[in-house]
Amino acid sequence: MTIGSRALYVETLIRADLDTVWRLTQEPELHPRWDLRFSAIVPTGTGTGTGTDAGGRASFRYERALPLHRIRGTGLSIGERTRPDGTRTSALSFTTADRLSPLRSGRGYWRYVPTAEGVRFITGYDYVPGFGRLPDLVLRPLVLWMTAWSFDRLRIWAETGTPPSRWGLLSVVAVWRADRPRASRCLTRPPREGAMADAPATLGALP
Repeated sequence: MTIGSRALYVETLIRADLDTVWRLTQEPELHPRWDLRFSAIVPTGTGTGTGTDAGGRASFRYERALPLHRIRGTGLSIGERTRPDGTRTSALSFTTADRLSPLRSGRGYWRYVPTAEGVRFITGYDYVPGFGRLPDLVLRPLVLWMTAWSFDRLRIWAETGTPPSRWGLLSVVAVWRADRPRASRCLTRPPREGAMADAPATLGALP
């Protein structure tokens, strides 16, 4: 898959400690609770007993429930919890054979950057559209919005302890609630170098 200028980028500042943000995003049972893009994530690797293979890659299957269908796919990830500069990263690739999936395969990363104010939580990713390039002109902005809205729902959870279930999709129209998740709180314009410029080297170890 070619990574180009159409790759998506989302960044938010979470005023919580690094370990909290890492736990809420890395534990498979917690991730789908805040991320609108997933309904379930289930580890499938056995490998060394830690769920990773000899290359440190963890395998998983994911699901996204739709009103009349459930999309299923598989993926691989590599997490770096200890880095010399104090940051952490997670690289991921995924794929599905489901013809009803708007995202057929993709690659991306998360970067966790501790600061005096909290953790800069950043993602960049790209994907092969399942329905072709023309429908993706409409779908890609929606996927970007879903990512940013989910990031803000995660931020609220990490900062206040309010569970993501408190903020279902119907909260989007609750414009009188200033404390609801809002995609507009996130930065979605990538840096000049591009959305994938900050991807960790571990992304290259994934197919």
